[in-house]
Amino acid sequence: MKISGSVWKFGDNVDTDQIIPAEYLVTADRKELAKHSFEKVRQEFATNVKEGDIIVAEKNFGCGSSREHAPSCLLGNGIKVIIAKSFARIFYRNSINLGLRLIECEIEAKDNDILDVDFEKGEIKNLNSSKIYGFKKMPKFFDDLTEIGLIEYTKRKISERNKG
Repeated sequence: MKISGSVWKFGDNVDTDQIIPAEYLVTADRKELAKHSFEKVRQEFATNVKEGDIIVAEKNFGCGSSREHAPSCLLGNGIKVIIAKSFARIFYRNSINLGLRLIECEIEAKDNDILDVDFEKGEIKNLNSSKIYGFKKMPKFFDDLTEIGLIEYTKRKISERNKG
């Protein structure tokens, strides 16, 4: 699987309250949450982000609370992958559960750079700088899992087992 998209660059310690402010946690609707993503730190994000864009961050992305609203909100924005030096563990886990792909990798990128992410090769290419970065490939089942999220993946596996 490959993903190409434009970069939204963030720094260290982006917490879940920056991703989706607490006052909007009255809904679980991804599209509704997406309207308010990063509104207190990057007001232009929610109105300018496009389907398939990629977040690139530094250390400890997703720190803060354990709420699933943060990765859900980003999925509602059309974000397909986040690349960061490191992730807060609970954010990492929630993202996997919801089907948001995360890559721990240190790369050089700035806003609006275009990245090609090749999950099969374990490579990220910055088309603006022509630099290529390697990352640890995940097992095949992980691709299936993040394609649809843990709950749907589990339902399908149970259904397959019951049929055969």
